[in-house]
Amino acid sequence: MSLPCHNISETQSFYVEVLGAAIGRSTTQWLDIDLFGNQITFTVAGPFSFQFKSYKFEEAILPSFHFGVLVSAAQWNMLLERVRVESLELPVNTSFLQDKPGTHRSFFVEDPNGYMVEFKHFHNPEEVFSSDT
Repeated sequence: MSLPCHNISETQSFYVEVLGAAIGRSTTQWLDIDLFGNQITFTVAGPFSFQFKSYKFEEAILPSFHFGVLVSAAQWNMLLERVRVESLELPVNTSFLQDKPGTHRSFFVEDPNGYMVEFKHFHNPEEVFSSDT
């Protein structure tokens, strides 16, 4: 995934120092992040605009434009604690699809570019793409 960003150093600081991710290749104009085995590239660009900011899923209001990162239970708890220590706002921190295929815990955090990152831990990893429909 590649996303535009406002500032490479602020983006790097957030993902490395706040979330504990690793740096991949980088220049002054782009940056690869190893986000727990998921590669995200940020490139210096203008702001991104999205018309529909949220939607309803079960009883929660979620950000429409976000990307999800699948992590283990230990990583999920470590990340949640890191976000709490940094006093970052958590728009959603809850369980979804309780007692259904795909039950998972999830929280969202906003990065310096305005992107919402969703960290998910599935109770049963084999059900990541399962549904009851």
